[in-house]
Amino acid sequence: MVEIDNQSGFCFGVVTAIRKAEEELNQGNTLYCLGQIVHNGNEVQRLENLGLITINYQQFTQLHNAKVLLRAHGEPPLTYQIAQQNNIQIIDASCPVVRNLQKKIRKTYEQHPDAQIVIFGKQGHAEVIGLQGQTNNNAIVVEHIQDIQKINLNKDIYLFSQTTKSVDEFHLLIDTLQKQAKANFFSFDTICSQVRNRVQHIRQFAAKHDCIIFVGGQNSSNGKVLFQHCKQVNPNTIFIQSPEELTEDFINNSQNLNIGICGATSTPLWLMQQTKNKLTNNI
Repeated sequence: MVEIDNQSGFCFGVVTAIRKAEEELNQGNTLYCLGQIVHNGNEVQRLENLGLITINYQQFTQLHNAKVLLRAHGEPPLTYQIAQQNNIQIIDASCPVVRNLQKKIRKTYEQHPDAQIVIFGKQGHAEVIGLQGQTNNNAIVVEHIQDIQKINLNKDIYLFSQTTKSVDEFHLLIDTLQKQAKANFFSFDTICSQVRNRVQHIRQFAAKHDCIIFVGGQNSSNGKVLFQHCKQVNPNTIFIQSPEELTEDFINNSQNLNIGICGATSTPLWLMQQTKNKLTNNI
């Protein structure tokens, strides 16, 4: 038996970004996307085959009189300034959850200029770059508990989280800072509820199968978090980016197993379906 997790796949922010891209492309418009629209190479390739042109920040600064999609991860204020200067029409697909977080961080930064804004997130991640931009890049990014050495424990701390980070790791960071901080410490649980709810569900899904195939992009932060939760519950969990990675040996050895297929918030349903098809066509 092969089952696809019915709660895996694109979150609503990614769905909106891809829908906006497809609408423009279906009208025959030339559309650029600043950075990969989603952290999944297969979906990026599908949209590029439809005409989407992925560009980096350097290319964006040199672009004029064009139409550019901003992906769900959100962007710093500088991106909008450049767009205005270069007569670039923005199609803003920033996730509303991320947009609200940006506003919270910017307001906190403006109201408490002497405090430290700390972001629990992945350094260099697209969302984190957008969040740092709300503080003129003065926010401190903490990836791991060991990174608290970056923080001055004698100054006020306002802690936020990237929307796709691990809830457990975030709470561990909060507990540690509460014990060590020598000034005022405030934390704001800004992890997306869709991500939070998926953790418990995906653990339950992983527990009821003999084997789990987790389909995701190599650069997906959310994918790494969810994969680790699957692995903790079910050690017989493998990570693949596409069904082509499934070997004949694996397929042959899986014939009598109850297999579950799941993925990240950046994993398209069609890719999980292709994975199931490869298994079922061989079993």
